[in-house]
Amino acid sequence: MNTSVSDNLNLAADREFVFHARDFARVRSLIYDRAGISLHEGKQAMVYSRLSRRLRETGHMSFESYLQWLEAGAGAQSQQEWQEFVNCLTTNLTAFFREEHHFHALTEWLKARGSQPTRIWCCASSTGEEPYSLAITAAEVLGMHAPVKITASDIDTNVLATASRAVYDANARGLDAQRLRNFFLRGKGAHSGSIRVKPEVARMVEFKPFNLMQASWSLGEPFDIVFCRNVMIYFDAPTQRKVLERIHGVMKPKGLLFVGHSENFTESRDLFLLKGKTVYDKV
Repeated sequence: MNTSVSDNLNLAADREFVFHARDFARVRSLIYDRAGISLHEGKQAMVYSRLSRRLRETGHMSFESYLQWLEAGAGAQSQQEWQEFVNCLTTNLTAFFREEHHFHALTEWLKARGSQPTRIWCCASSTGEEPYSLAITAAEVLGMHAPVKITASDIDTNVLATASRAVYDANARGLDAQRLRNFFLRGKGAHSGSIRVKPEVARMVEFKPFNLMQASWSLGEPFDIVFCRNVMIYFDAPTQRKVLERIHGVMKPKGLLFVGHSENFTESRDLFLLKGKTVYDKV
């Protein structure tokens, strides 16, 4: 009998779990509905690898069985598994002071603003390197007691737990010797080889789970600055526009939006105007 790979992805390799093309299509639909993430056809292997962990944890022998159970669930246990599902399919690539030109631009903006209170939203904080880089920049410009509050959110609760601990490898990428001395505590004994963000810096950052697709955006007072970097690349065009409109709505007039190096929103000039390299002014 001839069965095409498109009918049965499980034939492509000696896999532990049955994984059909229809299962992949179902995953694509579910993660799009839950998180706005648009998975392209080339992500089958990634989906299989990451969700296989959930099948092992929950005792399912096929993706069809797992997905049926996931969709049929109710109550707290079901909500927790939906969170695990989303956690598995999000991508978390980050580093301290990644895309360094943004931090130079932030430095100049903070210098011009002086001692005025500033609110920043880092809406894809991952394991914390980005929001702590923002806090370090504020401390360098305005001192350890800078009047800066950073709301750091992410859809992935696992990475938020890591971020909240504020502990990293002493060889973490993006940190020079001076910043290590000024803004981190070095671990000793059993914690040798680790560093912790100093409390004075960490106090500027508040971590919270947040899904950009959720109906209500309860984020408090409007933000002066939003860092939404390398997030929109996972969304299709209609979702990008929807998120941009909502970001626009939670920013102060003339607020700054920082985006990733491969993201371009010149088609949304009614919302944001390009100010510098991947930095936009709210219209």
